[in-house]
Amino acid sequence: MPSGSADISSILDRILDAATDNLRIAKILVQMGLDPNNVTYDAIFNRMLEIFVHNITLANLFAAVGAGFFVATLLMRTMVPLRVANMIGCGFFAVFGALSANVATFLLYLLLLPINALRLRQMLKLVKKARHAAEGDMSIEWLKPFMTERKYRRGDTLFKLGDPAKEMLLTVTGKFLVKEINVEIGPGALMGELGFLTPDNRRTGTIECIEDGQVLTITYDRLLEIYFQDPQFGYYFLVLTSQRLLQNIDRLQKQLATERAATTNRIA
Repeated sequence: MPSGSADISSILDRILDAATDNLRIAKILVQMGLDPNNVTYDAIFNRMLEIFVHNITLANLFAAVGAGFFVATLLMRTMVPLRVANMIGCGFFAVFGALSANVATFLLYLLLLPINALRLRQMLKLVKKARHAAEGDMSIEWLKPFMTERKYRRGDTLFKLGDPAKEMLLTVTGKFLVKEINVEIGPGALMGELGFLTPDNRRTGTIECIEDGQVLTITYDRLLEIYFQDPQFGYYFLVLTSQRLLQNIDRLQKQLATERAATTNRIA
């Protein structure tokens, strides 16, 4: 045996001898099936190995693998792989509960499986539709399940220029007017998305209801939650809002060109 290994072994044995002098440690060693008067590193290793081998069962193997997947969920930064790992872990723990005849454990993890599957499906659907929107489909139907309905009557002001911005709106019915640029907004239009992107979260215009209508709203906090759950979704959402911004700029440029042409004709 190499001298280095012998030195380490002798040091460990001396540490164990000193530890066995403590009454509490001695009691623990007795409970583990060890003799406090004859404790060595090899004896502890062999006893731990014996306990491990004795407790290896098919049920415990499933529990160990399930625990591994649950630990893996703590290391994941995005929601989709986290949900997948959680579902696999729940499956292993459900089998553990069945094999060990633990009804409570079996039912708990069996119930968690469809819940995680439902949330995973929602997230995948959300990312897929956001991707389609970024590729040219400007519809934001993918956000509707996360939005809340609200109704307005003619003359109501949804928000004013400079107001704190806390939510984004999607028009469903009715007509709305952006007062600063005198532009009407009909059904299917997005309102208030720029406030989500501005550093101080302030409204960039005043919106007034000019015909009774209904809108769907989603808070910026909810948008941030969805964004951090899946960065890919966040990327596509930013692309979508950028396209909306470019559309607004193009519309204003056309309006400005029309006004300039009208002014030129009047002068001529």
